[in-house]
Amino acid sequence: MINLDYTEHLVAEVRVVNNDLFELVLDRNGLEFAPGDCTAIYTDTDKSRPYSISSGANENELRFTVRKMEGGEVSPWLMDRQPGDTLRITPPFGWFRPGQEIDEAPFVFIATGTGIAPFLSYQKTFEHPPAHCLYGVRRGADAIGFTELHDWCPTLLAVSREQTTKHHHGRVTDLLNRLPIDSDTHYYCCGLESMVNEVSAWLQANGIALMHIHREVFFHG
Repeated sequence: MINLDYTEHLVAEVRVVNNDLFELVLDRNGLEFAPGDCTAIYTDTDKSRPYSISSGANENELRFTVRKMEGGEVSPWLMDRQPGDTLRITPPFGWFRPGQEIDEAPFVFIATGTGIAPFLSYQKTFEHPPAHCLYGVRRGADAIGFTELHDWCPTLLAVSREQTTKHHHGRVTDLLNRLPIDSDTHYYCCGLESMVNEVSAWLQANGIALMHIHREVFFHG
């Protein structure tokens, strides 16, 4: 069944980072959202996938950080869009609210890949930074927004699929022992399910209550 509850948005730009990573930029067209929200984007054959908004809530454009999946039904099509094309997207939805509604408690961001999107949205919306940010990518060039995050708050980058002397070579979970561990701190995890589960288990084993661990799992297609 086709979801008729959508708004139309013009493509402003497709910023290609590399062969399988890009930023999709749309005109905002009055869409209201909060950092952490997702929206489903439709193809011309009515296939859709949810993508987290990576732009700030007060910016004039909508940005999405997208990984192109070989054989995917939506992401390769989105990567081929041209300025002026029209896309249909649903109203924003979701419950993930990084750094929000926690009564000034300290908080930490942990992300892999395009799971950085809601944290970029937060950074572009609010002045108060997290106590720490861990960011895992496959290659150094995949680290969209890293420089801005690093300038804004203590941010460590893990690069898993290429050698690096500037950052940690390995998985982002290798850096968990660098996190501040405190029962009052809230931990926001976003990315692949395996990472989110591993981080959650590690935090609980180190005395962090489940209610202080906030999770958002990313799927691709």
